[in-house]
Amino acid sequence: MPVDGWDFSWFEGRATEQRPSWGYARLLGSRMASVQSALDIQTGGGEVLNTVASLPSRMVVTEGWPPSLAVARRLLEPRGVEVVESGETDPLPFGDSSFDLVVSRHPIGVDWVEVTRVLRPGGVYLSQQVGSGSMHEVSEAMMGPLEIDHSRDPALAAEEAEAAGLEVVDLRAESLRAEFFDVGAVVHFLRKVVWIVPGFTVEEYLPQLRALYERIQAEGPLVAYTKRFLIEARKR
Repeated sequence: MPVDGWDFSWFEGRATEQRPSWGYARLLGSRMASVQSALDIQTGGGEVLNTVASLPSRMVVTEGWPPSLAVARRLLEPRGVEVVESGETDPLPFGDSSFDLVVSRHPIGVDWVEVTRVLRPGGVYLSQQVGSGSMHEVSEAMMGPLEIDHSRDPALAAEEAEAAGLEVVDLRAESLRAEFFDVGAVVHFLRKVVWIVPGFTVEEYLPQLRALYERIQAEGPLVAYTKRFLIEARKR
């Protein structure tokens, strides 16, 4: 199955995941309605942004992975969105104080200095991010016991945002239950969300997949927990 973009509809009936209580897409829509210019960093295929009914007069997105970039262009350019190719570690290709609002859903990393630079004074950064230890149970099912990397801690993100010149106005975190009802759903997930098991292929992990299949058959769904946090910060 193709794994381009961030459409997860394939999982219907095969896997479930709780959603954060704050409703990121709803927040995104409300913030977009009140600004003239906005930037969505690492938009993926633009699927989440495309749910926003009314976009600002200037709407720009960045994406660096070619398959997702193609999806974003197909979805968003007909709506007048400027789609810019930019890698996750590249400086943002925009001038200082360019945007009223900067958003990002599940960024691989955040360059807080660059975010602050492209925001106008009083502008807002809104982001839903993946917390430390997200889907740790899936990683361990494939790779064995692992230590959790705590570099995605919400408090650390807030500290880095403040150091870059932003004032954190909202910070929330939740642990959300996910279930995989068959091993095929696990395979599709690992092909799509590549950092859970770096370098994953069915061939290399066939023994672990067979063991997981037997486990699901005997015990029921594989249960894991996604970690999510919301951070909203204003440029001083």
